[in-house]
Amino acid sequence: MSFWDQRYDRPDYVFGTEPAAFLPRHLAELPPKAPVLCVADGEGRNSVWLAEQGLDVTAFDPSAPALTKAHKLAQARGVAVDYHQAGIEDWDWDRPFDLIVAIYIQFIGPDARAALFQQFDRALAPGGRVMIHGYTPKQVDYGTGGPGKVENMYTEAMLAAAFDGYDIIENRAFEMHVNEGHGHIGHSALIDFIAQKPKVAG
Repeated sequence: MSFWDQRYDRPDYVFGTEPAAFLPRHLAELPPKAPVLCVADGEGRNSVWLAEQGLDVTAFDPSAPALTKAHKLAQARGVAVDYHQAGIEDWDWDRPFDLIVAIYIQFIGPDARAALFQQFDRALAPGGRVMIHGYTPKQVDYGTGGPGKVENMYTEAMLAAAFDGYDIIENRAFEMHVNEGHGHIGHSALIDFIAQKPKVAG
């Protein structure tokens, strides 16, 4: 089994079934009924919540056990999500979306991350938004979630530079107690980033 299959191949939900607090915190920033892509969505807690808000949700993850649980969660909540088994290197980034949501996807290093963010730009429709939530470097000291690699963490300056030319709506590092399953629990160093891609003239 792959690393991700091993992580998710268990009866409980590693990160719980409620969305990352990032999403309800920024409910007002969600484009109504927009087509949204959830990147490396895991067991579905975030994609299902977005579908409950009326968005047209597509999500992918490389792990079959995670997707099985995501399907079950969507069915239990009475919503439809278009799930796909794929990794970030397999996804068709030519498919356009009005919103891309990427939560705790810090399993890749700086070079791969830069390439992935370029793919986000490629897939975002003009005027579309990107919403990113994750850990800052201080999280490595706390050890309450994440990969434990400083180079994989986000800073406000790094995210602003990655989406240079976008209208930044939120770019804030902060600390709070997180209680999301047994995968993310305890005092954590976090960052919220929301930015809007420029609309093409004409």
